[in-house]
Amino acid sequence: MAINPYNRKPLKILSALAAVTLGLYGLLFAATTWGDAHWSPKLGLDLDGGTQLVLKPVLVGTNRVTNEQLSQARDIIVQRVDANGVAGAEVTTRNSEDIVVSVPGKSLDKTTEDAIRKSSQMRFRPVLATAPGTNQPTPTGTATGTATGTATGTATGTATGTVPKATGTATTAKSGLPGAFVKSTTPPTGSATTAPSGTATTAPTGSSSKPANASDLAWITDDVTKAFQALDCSVPGVTDKIVDDPAKPLVTCSDDGAEKYVLGPVVVNGDQIKDAAAGYRPLSNGQPSSTVEISLTFKSEGTKAYGEASKRMVALESPRNQMAATLDSRVIVAPYFEAAILDGRASISGSFTIDSARQLASQLKFGALPLSFTLQTRDQISPTLGSEQLRMGLIAGVIGFALVFLYSLAQYRALGLVTVLSIVIAALLTYVAIALLGWSHNFRLDMAGVTGLIVAIGVTADSFIVYFERIRDEVREGRPLRAAVDTGWRRARRTILAADGVNFLAAFVLYLLASSNVRGFAFTLGLTTLIDLLIVVLFTHPLVALLSGTKFFGGGHKWSGLDPERLGAKAQKPRYAGRGRVAMPTNARTASDGSAL
Repeated sequence: MAINPYNRKPLKILSALAAVTLGLYGLLFAATTWGDAHWSPKLGLDLDGGTQLVLKPVLVGTNRVTNEQLSQARDIIVQRVDANGVAGAEVTTRNSEDIVVSVPGKSLDKTTEDAIRKSSQMRFRPVLATAPGTNQPTPTGTATGTATGTATGTATGTATGTVPKATGTATTAKSGLPGAFVKSTTPPTGSATTAPSGTATTAPTGSSSKPANASDLAWITDDVTKAFQALDCSVPGVTDKIVDDPAKPLVTCSDDGAEKYVLGPVVVNGDQIKDAAAGYRPLSNGQPSSTVEISLTFKSEGTKAYGEASKRMVALESPRNQMAATLDSRVIVAPYFEAAILDGRASISGSFTIDSARQLASQLKFGALPLSFTLQTRDQISPTLGSEQLRMGLIAGVIGFALVFLYSLAQYRALGLVTVLSIVIAALLTYVAIALLGWSHNFRLDMAGVTGLIVAIGVTADSFIVYFERIRDEVREGRPLRAAVDTGWRRARRTILAADGVNFLAAFVLYLLASSNVRGFAFTLGLTTLIDLLIVVLFTHPLVALLSGTKFFGGGHKWSGLDPERLGAKAQKPRYAGRGRVAMPTNARTASDGSAL
């Protein structure tokens, strides 16, 4: 049996939709079989429970956390959690001091926990002196040595640079310190305190000569010397107790523990970072190299401070021409200046992978927490609603679907079956989309999202009603069904696009402005609106076009829902159409091949 040429295009469109649906389910099958995906969607906190972290701020002395600091920390943690692909998390404050983070799921991966807890305070300090990170036996007699910098990195902008290996002769042997320490021999005005072995502390200043700038060696006092001697970077957690005062020098280790540093006060703070992005450093020909870097752009105040420091430091001897970038009080890189950087653009490179660089850039972009936090408690929490509420929500969806089904049959008779099939196909696509998003983007379906799915049944049915009513209007005007399908689609399409556009815009705005609980509703409403548009274009219209070529629908059977007599079609007479053609009455019934009966 030959296929009517009129039906070939609708068949191709329906075949394309079938291929897309099978492809999505095939992807879910592969991700479930060989990956960590699941056939069922992931559920949110209110339906499945999760992990709750209570973070307590680390305060020094009599300092107290302010409401502004707590609010800022909460906002930053929310951004970090969202950027890490965790959907449905809740971040709240408690007792005007603690921050409570509730994350869906029975387990919390280390990457997400680190992103939540770490302060990620990026600071830029000038290097005053360096030495190997592991303490060496104190030498006796005169010795010569080399002060080396092993961290790798580049400061870029108007200039690029690499970390030098500077050589020099130590002028003293009794202290076992780099030569830079010998230049600061003025005793402190107060009593010196000896730092315990293996403990890194911020050294107090006590020199009788006031330092002229952050690179001045007058910052190196007896207390700094003692803290530097006591520091052993090979001791695990040696830098965890550092009190990082931006106005004082800092004795600390490199991130890998290979070097220890004496750093001057902070030149540029992390809050002056305007933007941060990770990528591969380009070569001179524009092609990417294998070096991973984090590109930083400073705000106006940071640009000025960084430029002034670079102009001063570029002429100093090594290692004082190096600018250390510290993250959470540890040196991640300490490049030196070849020229002043005045445009506020710098880059940091080191022992990064592209993934670790992107994670760090994301944290720096959102900003450093205004204070450090320690994990107070970590508990598993039960769902607030549970399976019973989910079951009731699903029952409400089934009831809504049944009402739409009955209304469609009563109003459109057999044509109403197209509505039911369209909703079923839309439900299949929505289900696989939510399951795949749970696997790829950790999307979790909460009760608000279930509500959005239920509302979507009415939105989807509304599009079909608009289309069917347009077709029936054309039939009432006396057009045959095939012409009514095409004309009705052209007119209904604009209305459907406008309605779905308004729904999607409302969902988008609600998603941006609403809290986490309502965002689930907005997301599912927007997703189902897009799927509704896809179904109407790729399923409903092609299927109705195919049905219009059948005897049952095209012939206007009284149970088809398109009976001209029942719809009150206007009677028309034959008319002259020009060039010897006579137009037959458009209310005449048509055969399955489109010819008049």
